[in-house]
Amino acid sequence: MLYLFLRRFLVAPLVRLLFRPKVTGTEHVPTDGPALLVSNHLAFCDSIFLPVSIPRQIVFPAKSEYFTGPGLKGKLVATFFRSVGQIPIDRSGGRASLAALNTGLGILEKGGLFGIYPEGTRSPDGRLYKGKTGVARMAIVAGVPVIPVAMIDTEKLQPPGSIRPKMFYREKGRLLPRLVRPGVAFGEPLDFSRYEGMERDRFVLRSVTDEIMYALMDLSGQEYVDMYADKAKELLKAGESIDEHVRLGDTKAS
Repeated sequence: MLYLFLRRFLVAPLVRLLFRPKVTGTEHVPTDGPALLVSNHLAFCDSIFLPVSIPRQIVFPAKSEYFTGPGLKGKLVATFFRSVGQIPIDRSGGRASLAALNTGLGILEKGGLFGIYPEGTRSPDGRLYKGKTGVARMAIVAGVPVIPVAMIDTEKLQPPGSIRPKMFYREKGRLLPRLVRPGVAFGEPLDFSRYEGMERDRFVLRSVTDEIMYALMDLSGQEYVDMYADKAKELLKAGESIDEHVRLGDTKAS
């Protein structure tokens, strides 16, 4: 009830009034029943624009630290994240990753919508990075429609490292900056029922994941980088070239 109230009467109206996001393809999202929404991840605000783009609640996993902050500020932050349909999950890997998978499957079994970012983290430079196979495992086990979702221009609205949104964006070759209008595009559902019972086959998992990432690339228009985003962030932090490491085949995170 809290989610529906805050989303309908506070968060969604404010988002639409301030940013006027362009939403397309909502006819691909079922009006009832389970579906797995898979999205590229450009900015922190993706987890705000996507949940308010359709009437149904979308549940997303979020860092557990967002829900455990001290004092009044911590409570307000936790309330905000719950208001946009996010749930706390330990994403440190291993058993925590299994817990995240089971949480998503539980929501889908109840007929809900579960959202996930296959890249595992935000893109460091606006390009689309290699997907992690957890999304494929969830898609095969759940046996539900997989709906690709493209976030568009959110990295221009909220560049990496920025907290406050930037309403104007200056493009190369243009004298005057343009107003940023973020977009959310839903694509046609993907069906992976042909892989039923094959969720332990690593080749199948990679094939399904790559098919999902190709659909996201086609929908978003992003350049694809055959490297995990967390590896790319490590390289940028060290002052090294992402493209050079891709050329050399060094694409795995340390």
